[in-house]
Order: sequence, then C-alpha cells, then structure tokens
Amino acid sequence: MSMIKVKELSFSYPTSGDEIFDHVSFQMDTDWKLGFVGRNGRGKTTLLKLLMGEYEYEGEIETSAAFDYFPYPVERKERWTEEILSEVCPDAGEWQIRKEFSALGLEEDVLWRPFETLSNGEQTKALLAALFLKEGNFLLIDEPTNHLDAEARERAAAYLKRKKGFILVSHDRHFLDGCVDHILALNRTDIEVRSGNFSSWFQDFQCRQESELLKNERLKKDIRRLSQSSRRTAQWSDRVEASKIGAVDKGYVGHKAAKMMKRAKAIEARREKAIEEKSELLKNREVSQELKLLPLSYRGERLAFFSELTVFYGGRQVCGPLNLEISRGERVVLDGRNGSGKSSLLKLLTGAGRPKGEQECCEGLSEEAADMLEYTGRLSIGSGLVISSVPQDTSFLKGSLKEFVKNSGIDESLFLAVLRKLDFERGQFEKNLEELSGGQKKKILIARSLCQQAHLYVWDEPLNFIDIYSRIQIERLILEFSPSMVLVEHDQAFRDAVATRVVKMERNPGTGKYR
Repeated sequence: MSMIKVKELSFSYPTSGDEIFDHVSFQMDTDWKLGFVGRNGRGKTTLLKLLMGEYEYEGEIETSAAFDYFPYPVERKERWTEEILSEVCPDAGEWQIRKEFSALGLEEDVLWRPFETLSNGEQTKALLAALFLKEGNFLLIDEPTNHLDAEARERAAAYLKRKKGFILVSHDRHFLDGCVDHILALNRTDIEVRSGNFSSWFQDFQCRQESELLKNERLKKDIRRLSQSSRRTAQWSDRVEASKIGAVDKGYVGHKAAKMMKRAKAIEARREKAIEEKSELLKNREVSQELKLLPLSYRGERLAFFSELTVFYGGRQVCGPLNLEISRGERVVLDGRNGSGKSSLLKLLTGAGRPKGEQECCEGLSEEAADMLEYTGRLSIGSGLVISSVPQDTSFLKGSLKEFVKNSGIDESLFLAVLRKLDFERGQFEKNLEELSGGQKKKILIARSLCQQAHLYVWDEPLNFIDIYSRIQIERLILEFSPSMVLVEHDQAFRDAVATRVVKMERNPGTGKYR
C-alpha cells in the first residue's frame, strides 16, 4: 500500500491554451478501486496521461507506484494472442493467464488465435487479464466497456471487484456500482475523492448541491434585505448630519449621526460577508438544460416488420431467422452478445444491405462488395417512413463542424444550440472533428439526430464515451417526448429507464429461431 499525492497540479495544452487543471490537489491509496467520473472534455484521460508522465505540468505528483495504461497499445496484431500477452506480463505463467481468462469468461483457445481475429470485446478482456498479472502495478483503465455487451460488462465488473489498485474511467453507472469502492470526481472547479460507489457519491453530490442552492437563495434574500437596510440607515445618517445646522445641541446630534453611520457600516460589513459566502457556493453545480425533440407522427401503427429474416455479412450468417415487428410509440432495445447481429439489423433498417443472391459473390469481385450486408426472408419498412440514425462508428467524422452541418442538411443555429445544451464548449466549435474526444464526437451525432424530425430513431450504441450527466439528460428527453426508437445500448441503467421492450438476440432452444 502506498499513496499517490497530487499537489497544486496545473496543466494546459500548449497548442490550444485551454486550461485543464488549475492548482488542484488530492490524494489516493493504491489499494483503492477508484471510479473516475466527470463531463466529456474535462480532462479525465489527460489526468491519466499526466500520471503516466507523458506531459509536462506544474505542481507535484508524488508516488512510488508504477502505472500501466489501458487500452494497451498492441503492435503487429497478426501475431498469436499468447505471444502478445507474454510481452505484456512476461513473468506470468500460462496457467495464470488461463485462470484470469476463466474469470472473464474467455475461452482458452483465444491464446492460440491471431490477436487481430479477436472481437473488440475479447481483445479488451485479454489485455485486462494480462495487465492485472503485472504484480505491483497500479492500473489506469480508460473506458473499457465501450466494446463489451451487457453480459460481458457484468462479468468484467465482477472481475474488477476482486482486484485492487486501479482507476477506472467509465460512464456506466451500473458497471461502476458493481466494482469500485471510491469515486474520483472531476468537478467544474476541483477534483474530489470520496469513499463508496457511484450511486452513494452521486446521491451525496446532489444533496450537497441542493443544500448549497437553498443556502444560495437565503443569502440572496439576505443581501437584498441588507442592501435596502444599508441605504435606509445611510439616508437617516445623512439627514441627522444635516439637522446639525442650526441645532441647539450639536454634540447630541453629532453623536446620533455617528451612531447611525456605525450601524450603516456594520450592515454593509454583513452584506459583504454574505456576498463572499455566496460566491463560494454552487461552483461545482452541474446544470443540464432540457433538450427537445419533435418526432413526426406516422399514419400507421406498424413502422417496420421482419419475417423469417436471416442476416449475412461477407457471406457469413450473423443472425436469424428472426421475426420482429416495430410499432409506433415503441422504444425497442436489441440485446445480445457481441457479434449476434444487432448492428446489422439496425443497418438494414436504415437502408443498407440487399436481398441475398441479387449479386452473387464471384471471383474478381472487390473485397468491399464481398463484405456487403445481405439477408433472406422478408424486410418490410413502412411507406414514406423517415428514419434518423446515430451510427456506432465515429471514425468518418472529419473536417470542420460547419462542413458537417452543411452535409447533414440541418439548421446550424439549432444544431449548435443542442451541442451547447450537451455541455459542448464554444471553443470546440472551431476545431476539426478529428481533434475532438470520443464523447464529443458522439454528442455531434446525437445532436444531428435531435435536429432531424423523423418517424423512427435508430441509434447504435449512442452512449459510448458519453458522460453520465448527458446520459441522464438524454434519458429525460426520451421519456418526455416518447419517440419511436430502435436502439442497441449496453448501459443497464439507461436501458431500464427508456426501453418499452427488450428483444433478446439469441436462439430459442425449442425452435432454433431468434427471439
């Protein structure tokens, strides 16, 4: 056990000049399991990089701990997984790696497969296992759940709960509650460390904010009352002083004027103290402005229908046969393991893919064409149905924000207003999209969708990288405006809040069909 002490830490990026940290101080124990939370763009990943010693900074970071960072950079991914993991944890035996795999629900044969053939979720779990086998290192884990399905998140949370000595950046409330014993909160003006899980910290944070809000309102009233009283007393003092002219007992009148002046100064001192006390309140208050959505009303009850649908990608069956009807007013969440075909179904809904056999794959066909999405069975989408989508991938976002708005055909003023409500700083508007964080890119795609009037909203893992406050904000939006939606999302708290129906993407043992 050792301490990590951060004293008067200040840092800003030389290229942008944005001040990320300003004289912040806190300390942590290397035995703690810390959940690291905060708004997108506040500097969570930056702080982890500072702990790793990758940037120059002002202040002090005192520790005897050695750090490792996840996601771990892997070179030459065509090598066997066993070879790559041996480089990560050279002192660990194969039996230890297999034990960690078992705890994470990974098959042993993953070791003898090329790393590049593993799914994103398998790669995540394999690297986590290897990094925890490096004895004595304090692990900095940056958003590991973005490639994990709901079942894998449950298993990963149980795995991390048995470990100690890490900082975990995550915006999944349910996941954090399942594995951390302290919260490291990056607030608007400071960084605080609190004992407990996310729910206990968040409840306490809200209570403190409510208490400060009530105190702030009381002080505002006191300041108004004292200001009025100070003005009245000063006026009385001036009148008494003026009455000395021609007065018989000038000493008495002067004494009375001095007394009035003293009272006025006392009232002014109390007012100044109240103003100073008020200025210390609500510095960390997180205000989430209400978002709006104006979905279109569809004339029919049924929006889309899949009948005996089987989906293929690159010639390989990924799901089906599946029967599914999407009705007006529903918010359908597709649930299943990674690779069960959830994203493929969403792509079919948004117009990608083709009936299987329309263009047979043949020799000489381009690799891109060979990987096309195909299906058999019946896919019926309502006539004139307008669909707005949020794709899972953000890598296509390039160029300026203005170019993105123009290409999207949306109102620029409305779009920027939505981004501001999602806590997007004005200074970020001038940056190229490639320079933005993962959370900021996701917010751009969500904001675009919110600016589009549609009958059906199709969102594929929209909350990847999105901060907790914005998740709650989007939950409230969906519950208030009740749009028809089909989503893939693994955040359990979000799903519990918004879903009207969950469709399991798994085979029914009795029929062999998906349900």
